Formats: sequence, structure tokens, C-alpha cells
Amino acid sequence: MISTEYQHPLSCAECLNGTALGFNISMAFQPIVDMESRTVFSYEALVRGPSDQPASWVLEKVNDSNRYRFDQTCRVKAIKTAADLNMKTMLNINFLPNAVYEPAACIRTTLNAANEFNFPVNQIIFEVTEAEKVRDPEHLNNIIQEYKHRGFLTAIDDFGAGFSGLNLLSKFQPNYIKLDGALTRNIHEDRTKRVIVKSIIEVSNELGIQVIAEGVEKKEELEVLRELGIHLFQGYLFAKPAFETLPVPEFEFDS
Repeated sequence: MISTEYQHPLSCAECLNGTALGFNISMAFQPIVDMESRTVFSYEALVRGPSDQPASWVLEKVNDSNRYRFDQTCRVKAIKTAADLNMKTMLNINFLPNAVYEPAACIRTTLNAANEFNFPVNQIIFEVTEAEKVRDPEHLNNIIQEYKHRGFLTAIDDFGAGFSGLNLLSKFQPNYIKLDGALTRNIHEDRTKRVIVKSIIEVSNELGIQVIAEGVEKKEELEVLRELGIHLFQGYLFAKPAFETLPVPEFEFDS
């Protein structure tokens, strides 16, 4: 249960200076590339400590009492940093469904940040990870519908990492699903993974959902995934996350 003390939209200032959360955070960014146009489609914002401490350093400080404040602070910090970096692409932001107590109220801080920092709402993609245990699927569906109503795009992250992927798709259809790295890793050597990924792509195509392949580290993986029909990719093959900057992806391997 979220403390009623924080069941109100936080101000951008509260989020940015750490007073809302009690500790400071920052962001790293990793590109999602479009191999058809060889351009950056989006950058995913990844939480870091204020001096580039890893995500684990931050997440160990998050608990039930500050989960809402953490979720709100991450959104504002991601939008502010993206705006400061003059990001022109889409921006992927992760959200914690168990931290959202009321979708319409909780989105206000995000909308205020987008307005204050002049970052277009239609450039924001909200990701929910399939690996996180969702306590109330209907609540998640309400969140997704509210985000769509407000003009945000949505994605299921780590698709295939948990046990609820197809169940989530049956309840709501996001704009994107991101294949978990466990499915894409060494897919060129694993026929079972290729069959599974091919099936996911076919279902997604029928539902009008675009597929993003995460965790791509090898040229051979990229080649197989492209043959299966994917054109959006994220992984170390292109670029590692960069602290408070927008890394330029590598494309030479496909020459």
C-alpha cells in the first residue's frame, strides 16, 4: 500500500532535486535502431546513480514505501535529461505498474514534465516489463488505456522472460513488444528459439504490434532476426548505454 502522504502528483522540482525520493538519480541512454533506415528510432532511459552508479545501486534503495516516488522521479528525470540532450527520437521510459495507484492522477507529473521541458508527449513510449509480477492485471489494463488516451505509446518489455506474455497480450495490445535477450541470444544456433520468435512475430503482425529485439550482441543474431522480419533492434552490437549522453550506434558490421 502506498502511503497517502504521497498519493498526489509530485512537482517536477521535487523529482529533480531528490527531495521527493530522498536520494538522487540520473539516467543513461541506449539506442533502439531501425535497420531499414539505419537510424536511431528511440533511446531507452535507464536509471543510474548520480555518479553513474549501476541500476542495482539505485534499485536496492527502492521499497514499498517509496516505490511511487521512485517511479515518478524516474519519469521526470528521463524527460528532463532527454530534453537537455535535444533528443529528437522517441524516448522509452520504464514504469512500475505496482507503483501507480490511480492512472489519471499519476500521469499528471509526466504531462507536467513534458510541458515544462518542451518534450512532445507523442515521442514517449512507456514500457512495462513482463518479468515484473503484476498484482492486478485489470489495474495494468486501466493504466495502459489511460496512457493511450493521453497520447503515449506503450510497450511490453522483456517479452518471453516471464510466464504472462500471451496473457498480457490477450488483455491489452501495446504498440510494441520487446523480445527478451534470452530469446535472441545465440538464436542463430538454436532452432527452438527461431520457431518461438517466428510465432511471436506472426501473432504480433496479426495484432498490429511492432517487435523490437533486445540483447542483440552478435552479427549472426542480427542476420537471423532480420530474416524473420524484425527491423528494430537494441543491444551491445549497436551501442552500450551511455551516462547522460546519447550514444551514436554502430552500423559498420552490416556493410
